[in-house]
Amino acid sequence: MTLDKLKTGSIGIIKSIGGEGALRRRLLDMGLTPNTPVMVRKVAPLGDPIELHLRSYELTIRQADAEKIEVLEVAE
Repeated sequence: MTLDKLKTGSIGIIKSIGGEGALRRRLLDMGLTPNTPVMVRKVAPLGDPIELHLRSYELTIRQADAEKIEVLEVAE
């Protein structure tokens, strides 16, 4: 499953980061690294952008970027 498919309030663990070059490097620099738990806090009314909570901070990313991040949903 990709990060953009997680529902609001759901928690997932990042398994892999897709993309190439500068995009991949930017996602990794923002703390989106494998084995990191991430929670979807909010989704904009039209679905873009998505607000995430990870590593004790809030991060907003575009849906197109979230589609490149593979996650494993954690049962609550």
